[in-house]
Amino acid sequence: MEKTTNFDFDKLCEPVINDNAAVVLTKRYLNKDPQGNTIETFKEMFFRIAKAIASQEKNYPNSSVSVEKLTKVFYELMISWKFLPNSPTLMNAGTDINQLAACFVLPIGDSMEEIFDAVKFAALIHKSGGGTGFSFSRLREQDSRVGTTGGVASGPLSFLKIFNTATEQVKQGGTRRGANMGILRVDHPNILEFIRAKETEGELNNFNLSVGLTEAFMHAVENDEEYDLISPYSKTVICSLRAKDVFASLVDKAWKSGDPGIIFLDRINKDNPTPKQGEIESTNPCGEQPLLPYEACNLGSINLAKFYDTNEKDSINWNELKETIHLAVHFLDNVIDACKYPLDIIDETVRKNRKIGLGLMGFADLLFLLEMGYDSKEAVKLAEKIMEFIQIESRVASIKLATERGAFPAYEESIYPELGIAPIRNATTTTIAPTGTLSIIAGCSSGIEPLFALSFARHVMDNSRLVEVNPYFEQVLKDIHLNTPEILEEVANCGSIQNIEIIPENIRKTFVTAMDISGMWHLDMQAAFQKYTDNAVSKTVNLPNNATSQDIYDTYWKAYTSGCKGVTVYRDGCLSTQVLQTGNAEKNAQDAENITTNVFPTRRTRPDVLTGFTQKIDTGLGALYLTINETVDGTPFEVFATIGKSGASITAKAEAIGRLVSLALRNGIEVTQIVNQLEGIGGEHPRFAKKRLLQSIPDAVAHILRTRYMNEEGYSAGHSFVQDTCPECGNTLHYIEGCNLCQSCGYSKCG
Repeated sequence: MEKTTNFDFDKLCEPVINDNAAVVLTKRYLNKDPQGNTIETFKEMFFRIAKAIASQEKNYPNSSVSVEKLTKVFYELMISWKFLPNSPTLMNAGTDINQLAACFVLPIGDSMEEIFDAVKFAALIHKSGGGTGFSFSRLREQDSRVGTTGGVASGPLSFLKIFNTATEQVKQGGTRRGANMGILRVDHPNILEFIRAKETEGELNNFNLSVGLTEAFMHAVENDEEYDLISPYSKTVICSLRAKDVFASLVDKAWKSGDPGIIFLDRINKDNPTPKQGEIESTNPCGEQPLLPYEACNLGSINLAKFYDTNEKDSINWNELKETIHLAVHFLDNVIDACKYPLDIIDETVRKNRKIGLGLMGFADLLFLLEMGYDSKEAVKLAEKIMEFIQIESRVASIKLATERGAFPAYEESIYPELGIAPIRNATTTTIAPTGTLSIIAGCSSGIEPLFALSFARHVMDNSRLVEVNPYFEQVLKDIHLNTPEILEEVANCGSIQNIEIIPENIRKTFVTAMDISGMWHLDMQAAFQKYTDNAVSKTVNLPNNATSQDIYDTYWKAYTSGCKGVTVYRDGCLSTQVLQTGNAEKNAQDAENITTNVFPTRRTRPDVLTGFTQKIDTGLGALYLTINETVDGTPFEVFATIGKSGASITAKAEAIGRLVSLALRNGIEVTQIVNQLEGIGGEHPRFAKKRLLQSIPDAVAHILRTRYMNEEGYSAGHSFVQDTCPECGNTLHYIEGCNLCQSCGYSKCG
């Protein structure tokens, strides 16, 4: 690769890459040629990024650092795992794409031209590696009159489906799928339909949905009053609803499926740093970045685990953290200049406000090192202290940059003069974003989340089972001589150690996991970080399966009263696609039967778009062509079986088998159960194929389903209705920070 002049590339330190990070970087981040072959090393990748970002220094004659020196500084900052920028920067910096921002918000106006312009713009953003947020609140309500045609409007939900279908077709640079946020104001006339929009699984699978709550609505809930639904077109009151009933509907849907979430629009706009430029209507896909229309933001995260002071036990190296914060702000400000935005209007808006979002990861790891339980007053107090420090120092760094480069151009229109703050370079400086793949690369815990499990099993290339244990926990077990295979296996089965009494109580209090922690402690932690964050906080409030609607009601209300800007709640097992489950295979199989019985009382509706594959297999009755269509996450949804040149009777039987298997899949029957019913059915013309005896057409169908979706133990290795697994590597997905993430290969359903 190209090296800078007067720069000794060979003297740069080699990055130390752990096994998981190597898989993720190779699969998703390293540059590849048109044939898909990797054409750069890990070292060359980080140098490419450092060089591209540092090169922007030439734009500022008053800079006190050279491009060459800054390249080395940025390179060492990243390979020390103290800081990493968001994924598009890692993927695209120094490439022809060079689109480096992760978050975009696009407006949707109330005309066909504006709506389909937004569809086009979203496709361009997804192609370049970004995620998009939309407010559908400007669209006139369903069945209202359209003056230009004399017809009636189809309403926001119909267009939401169009955006979803368009996203389905766009693959982001070969590495990331499009992710979207869809928001509707609570006072829109179609709000009840929006709240129910994802009742059927598989619908709107490329969207997170959130209801935009207003202060007026929340006061109406508190006082048990009605509130008005207002036409966005005519601005007239369409009808009134009892606020408590609407809030109860939100709670009910969150209890059942986790969708939709809620954001507090008035609170977000109260903190809008540039109110003269307009109202904030939407956020990015995971909700942590409120943005104006046509605005984008680039994000980065500091790994807190790297600032544990080994010389001073129970302490943080604040001086080193300060230095890293200042470098990270400098890096992110340069990213704005280096970025090639997909639209001119986005480029103009971004450079006018220069928003950056510095956040963190590794918080749970830091608590382990400090021997501090996540669900403790000490941990919440520490969260406030850390985030206050990051916010203050990031602003100091931004003010320092402004002395060399000037304040952001819209500074005079901002709220900062009223606050008495010196001219600042960036309209915002802090955001706590999801760090799923970043935390894999850095080898740390994700964002501000607790660990989901202290140990979990994953399948590696040869289908063997590998138990992974959190390194901090494993070291503690070694220190007290409890790192026996029996205990490690028990932890892998349970995920938690709270019921393993042989482990000392103080260790159990320190090493708590997401499901050990009550919803209120989750919320306390989110509020603590939000208190000193300019933008918002990505966090999931995990609740046990037996949590009640009242628990979710209380969580939502506390999120409102404690100053959060939104909240995502996930009740364990509320979806048929359970995202992570620890425990043994026998228990998982029993849970599968329970979920199949209890969760699928009605048939799943077929999405508008499905993708699939056709597999040919030779049987004793001719070549069987089995087409399996899957939903976007790889779950099998329907089967079509055809068999050539075998007569009408055989063809009819093959079609019947396909229809019955499709019916079972659509009604939530586990692949394992279907295979168990079909496998081994005998026929008059058995035949050896694919290294086994295929006894009949149903036996051949079972063989294809087993090969595609099941592992050697007989449980679903692809997409079970008990635990959602990665469509790319078959390992378990974790539901954290509002996203489904594979910790083995870095796949994320949020992009």
